[in-house]
Amino acid sequence: MSGATDSLVVLGGIAKQFGAVRALAGVDLTILPGEVLAVVGHNGAGKSTLMQVLIGTLAPDTGSIAVAGRDETAGYDVRRAHALGIRCVFQELSLCPNLRVFENVRILHHGLMGFGWPRRARRLVRAALDEIFPGHGIDADAVVGDLSIGQRQMVEIARAFTVTDQPVRLVILDEPTSSLGARAAEQLLRFTRRAAGRGISCIFISHRLREVLEHTDRVVVMRDGQVVARDRAADLTEALLVERMGVMADAAHAASTRANGAGADLPVRVDIQPTAGGTIRLIARAGEVVGLAGLDGHGQRDTLLQAFAAPRGGGPGARVDGSVAYVSGDRPREGVFPLWSIGRNVTIGLLRRLSRGGFLSPQAESATADEWRLRVKVRTPDMNNPILSLSGGNQQKVLIARAFACGADILLLDDPMRGVDVGTKQELFEDIRAEADAGKCVLLYTTETQELQHCDRVYVFYRGAITEEIARAALTEDRVLRASFGQTDDTGQHSGGRADAA
Repeated sequence: MSGATDSLVVLGGIAKQFGAVRALAGVDLTILPGEVLAVVGHNGAGKSTLMQVLIGTLAPDTGSIAVAGRDETAGYDVRRAHALGIRCVFQELSLCPNLRVFENVRILHHGLMGFGWPRRARRLVRAALDEIFPGHGIDADAVVGDLSIGQRQMVEIARAFTVTDQPVRLVILDEPTSSLGARAAEQLLRFTRRAAGRGISCIFISHRLREVLEHTDRVVVMRDGQVVARDRAADLTEALLVERMGVMADAAHAASTRANGAGADLPVRVDIQPTAGGTIRLIARAGEVVGLAGLDGHGQRDTLLQAFAAPRGGGPGARVDGSVAYVSGDRPREGVFPLWSIGRNVTIGLLRRLSRGGFLSPQAESATADEWRLRVKVRTPDMNNPILSLSGGNQQKVLIARAFACGADILLLDDPMRGVDVGTKQELFEDIRAEADAGKCVLLYTTETQELQHCDRVYVFYRGAITEEIARAALTEDRVLRASFGQTDDTGQHSGGRADAA
């Protein structure tokens, strides 16, 4: 490895404690100029805390920070990090939703001042968007709150790579592809390579192990606040990387070989008529996990929302038999209650059930919260801690626990594993399968093809319509991809989804 004088950033012995929780335990990390470095590990491993130290939003309890061979530990903060060319795109986006796209650029770049700064800001963000995400279709004058989560992610990434009076030397990308469709994700990954060729370093944090291995130079594995492995990406396989992370063997294989116990004799819970000129209707039965696939933005979320609205008289064309619970993929805007505790975020749908004589029972609420902490393995010592004290993946566990706890007959999951590590995914898919085995009906939309192997059947969407229904036994990535572009395979098994089916 190159010496410190050849390195862009050297973190030495970084330690950080939050009360009784040891977030970082003496982490050493070196970032070289023009490299794409992956940092991986389970949720709560310390990745985000380490990145907050690197960009100056958290001061370490002990340790040193050197940038370009100079010790910057004393007085290191956000302003200094930005002046040194260090930027970060966190998984929980930081854009101001009430401002326009170009106005959000001004927040990052204080050098945009004086007469004509709006024109300069528009030009900067348009150029960055065009370079990173060709064909993005985002208006620089659009209000950020009106954009989809994927478009907001594109804007945040583009803003991080814009340059005014301060350079860009290192950009931290925390789960950058989790909110992007397949095309935009591939555009970003290609761009990071071009940026590295210009000497810009990237730290890539992702739970999508295939992306890590195919698009980074080195991989650093964190576990329990420490770095436990350092490897060249070319020397790793997915199985070896999972082993480095300390995750149990992939439970997905067991799920993919599970016999399909859901049959036509089980009650239909969701029945949605064809839309956008399609001919296949969506049917989901009790005891099934039914997947929704295809390129992002082709009607999957609309279908989930249609099913969610149906019991309350909305959702024309949808018939739903039973109570429903919805887990949004847009966790900050539609998921967590940010000012509440972890426990209250779990129990909010159970207030009537937890009341005694018309008053909420604190004992019953606390016991229920602790029960679900154990059941879905939320990593926290105290469910009274703020929800935002958790990592993104653990916040997602809380949202799924909330849906499970309410006892709904139908679970609508909108990309629920976004930003969740491989070990946590295994645990949550086991929980989802257990709910289905207990008679629940689960509709699961995912942007990751590998997650579809946990489903009994899969409906693929294209331009608002279902193009194909695929039984798990016939499910392949190639077949899903072709159906995602409207190319169907008539040899597929259709278990009751045609418009003329009973």
